[in-house]
Amino acid sequence: MNYRHIYHAGNFADVLKHAVLARLIRYMQKKDAGFRVLDTHGGIGLYDLSSEEAQKTGEWSEGIGKLLDAELAPQVAELLEPYLTAVRELNPEGGIRFYPGSPKLARMLFRPQDRLSAMELHPEDFARLHRLFEGDHHVRITELNGWLSLGAHLPPKEKRGIVLVDPPFEEDGEYERLVDGLAKAYRRFPGGTYCLWYPLKKGAPIKEFHEALQDLDIPKMLCAELSVRSDRGITGLTGSGLVIVNPPFTLKDELHALLPALKDHLAQDRYASHRAFWLRGENKVAKNG
Repeated sequence: MNYRHIYHAGNFADVLKHAVLARLIRYMQKKDAGFRVLDTHGGIGLYDLSSEEAQKTGEWSEGIGKLLDAELAPQVAELLEPYLTAVRELNPEGGIRFYPGSPKLARMLFRPQDRLSAMELHPEDFARLHRLFEGDHHVRITELNGWLSLGAHLPPKEKRGIVLVDPPFEEDGEYERLVDGLAKAYRRFPGGTYCLWYPLKKGAPIKEFHEALQDLDIPKMLCAELSVRSDRGITGLTGSGLVIVNPPFTLKDELHALLPALKDHLAQDRYASHRAFWLRGENKVAKNG
């Protein structure tokens, strides 16, 4: 429980996660019926990038700092518009000081009929997240181990939902917990859309993780990965991935446009790469580069 996202807010991994989360929300909003976003690891919800912690790492400057004012192709700009507009709305005087965590981003994109449930176990972070949404009847904040919410909080009463599972990966066995958590959640809520985040770094058991997911025999799982640098001589994060269960039918083509653009703008060396592929389902590989 030592992980504090303020050190990493707005980095390249957040950019991929939040760009895709925004696309999932916009797709759900094509129907009038409301839905619920369940965020299992909510953090503090809103991050001050001028803080000592954020400035210590400066990771945001290699993520949202590169993208917010970048020149983007029209299709890419349109796909990123919900996400980037939310960031700009938090910074009306220009620049980037405030960055939305997943709960804040989701709430900013909601219609009146949409709802959010966010979990946070760290006492200080829970208190800040609770204060951020205090009095907001669209939002329920719970001090809870996010893994437990995959049983207790599903299915949502709205019967439509996005489940974001974004663990800190500070303990051994997180890949296995992600697989087990999805299996439990899917049994309770097979119609939900799930977005599972995972890190890419040297020695990570990605192949085994993907195989374990495939063994769950869930019909449709789409995977998106973005690496911004080589893992040679680096022990830290080099990229990140998302597994989307029950993805919108539009998402594969959107990733086909988004991933190359994100790679081009966020690359830290010439070994940056991306890929999108079906773990289960259509078995068609999107452009890889």
